[in-house]
Amino acid sequence: MSIHFPHAAPHTVGKYLVSPLVRALENGWFASSVSIRSGSGCSTTDRVLRLTRLFQCAREAAAYARAEALQWIAAPHKRVVA
Repeated sequence: MSIHFPHAAPHTVGKYLVSPLVRALENGWFASSVSIRSGSGCSTTDRVLRLTRLFQCAREAAAYARAEALQWIAAPHKRVVA
């Protein structure tokens, strides 16, 4: 069951659009993921991190997802050439 939470609104960080995704679970807890999008048109890349921690509050789940995205953005990445 997905519900839109206003504190999980997307925001821009440099060239990335960070979108925390919060999902209410049947047991009353909240799970989070985060989308990290860059580029535009047919050059768009969207990375989705599925996070394993659970939260009792949707706001905390969104904050955690946002923090994980910022950590991912700050980490150096190797470019893979196919």
